[in-house]
Amino acid sequence: MELLYKGKNAVVTGACGGMGLEISKNLSENGINVLMLDLQSPSKNFLSENINCDFKKLDVTNLNKLKSTIEKFYKKNKSIDYLINTTGVLWFNKDVSATDIKPEIWDKVFEINLKSMMYLSKTIVPLMKKNNFGSMVHISSVDALSGDDKPQDAYGASKAAMIRLSKSLAIQFASKNIRSNIILPGPIETGMQKRWKKNPKAKKNLEKFIPLQRVGKPQDISNACMFLLSDQANYITGTEIIVDGGITSKP
Repeated sequence: MELLYKGKNAVVTGACGGMGLEISKNLSENGINVLMLDLQSPSKNFLSENINCDFKKLDVTNLNKLKSTIEKFYKKNKSIDYLINTTGVLWFNKDVSATDIKPEIWDKVFEINLKSMMYLSKTIVPLMKKNNFGSMVHISSVDALSGDDKPQDAYGASKAAMIRLSKSLAIQFASKNIRSNIILPGPIETGMQKRWKKNPKAKKNLEKFIPLQRVGKPQDISNACMFLLSDQANYITGTEIIVDGGITSKP
């Protein structure tokens, strides 16, 4: 089955992380204009090889700058059809139990992971409404689904809140043909998991625990994202897709 895309313009946040880069590349390959937003910069080679991608260095927790940048993209392209929100931080050494975490760390994690989603919604949904079309995919985590004896509580709680917000957006704007869905990745080999390079044994032990016997790759997340954005998924909204190699199916 070949996936088809009605829309022509997309915004990707966290665009220079492993998942964001792969999604931006796949969108570009499908002829979709991509506005990449991140505090990191992509390589010059990436932009030259993906000619439909335009990068802007931006902190998505800065509402005024976000609105200005998005509105310029909308004015140039006449629509924003897709939002792919991969923004997120996971600070292993700082994000600990809610009983021990520093309040300023808790607040910062929620600002980056959740408040940015609210800002993106405030900015982009009204523009989608003008064209009576839109599809949003937000990246949460399987950490949102359960507790942990060695937790990153701010990360898990903020990612769980994303699920609730996505469902609400899906219901509120379904009549405007705007969809909102969530992807919940399991362990994925991105820069967020650079600790595996220092400790490959930990990665191997984790892979033994995963039913499919491997950690995920950014392409696994991009595949799910591209399906949810596609015309073939136009009856899917307000739901979550778990991409974790089977971890959450284990008793």
